[in-house]
Amino acid sequence: MKLYAPSTIRELQARHGFRQSKGLGQNFLADQHMIARIMELSLITKEDFVIEIGPGMGALTGSAARRAKKVAAIELDNRLIPVLEETLEEYSNVQIIRGDILKTDLKKLIEENGDPAGVKIIGNLPYYITTPILMKLLEDGVPADSITIMVQKEVAQRMKAGPGSKAYGALSVAVQYYCRVGPLVPAPKEVFVPVPKVDSAVLRLDLRKEKPAGLLDEGMFFACVKAGFGQRRKTLANSLTGVKGLSKEAIRSILQEAGIDPGRRAETLSIEEFSKIANQITAGKAGTAGEESGKREELL
Repeated sequence: MKLYAPSTIRELQARHGFRQSKGLGQNFLADQHMIARIMELSLITKEDFVIEIGPGMGALTGSAARRAKKVAAIELDNRLIPVLEETLEEYSNVQIIRGDILKTDLKKLIEENGDPAGVKIIGNLPYYITTPILMKLLEDGVPADSITIMVQKEVAQRMKAGPGSKAYGALSVAVQYYCRVGPLVPAPKEVFVPVPKVDSAVLRLDLRKEKPAGLLDEGMFFACVKAGFGQRRKTLANSLTGVKGLSKEAIRSILQEAGIDPGRRAETLSIEEFSKIANQITAGKAGTAGEESGKREELL
């Protein structure tokens, strides 16, 4: 069954009485070459356990199943379960799970599948919920090797952006703190059914075994990132004022001790420089590790 063909998608929709939901951001991949490109980028091997987020009608799932040891496809829309049971019937190594990725215990799912040699996460993520899904995967410490995802092109550019660029922001810092970001592969809107209003892009995030900065308090680091980009047009002396209740004078002193010009802006700082500021605050006992200000769900 050519699940990438628009005619097949329409036929399945008619047979199952299925209509795509705008609210769930359902745009199905309908391009064989793009599916092949995603598979190539994901580096899936026969020893891998693959977790797919939002399989839709199973076009990407089937391709992954032919390469992996096992695939667990997690689908939120209950109406798509019978469709997937039909389209993936030939694959004995596919587990279809009805569930919400934001509420799924992926660590437990991986353990239940026998501590596989490698874990790869893939998915065509709905635009409206891309960041919450991605940050859950990163913050929960899911023991995966990589995350290969299709997202809105603008979001992909933000993930990959470096200091000094307009796209660089809190999301850039958070993703790059947890991952090494691979090449960005463009995906024009025409590869989807129905055709969305914007283009997408695919990129692979390789999870770091070791973080790029030696932090004394991770919560403090993200509190500084949040504050800095929360008022990105202001200088650091102004945007960081108030972090852990610190005055502007205290922030100026901390920045100078960290070797960072108080007149700079957050968008010019590298991860290492943010870490210097956070460590300087922590070393001065200006904050307490693990307080609520460090929550990354509030960061983005």
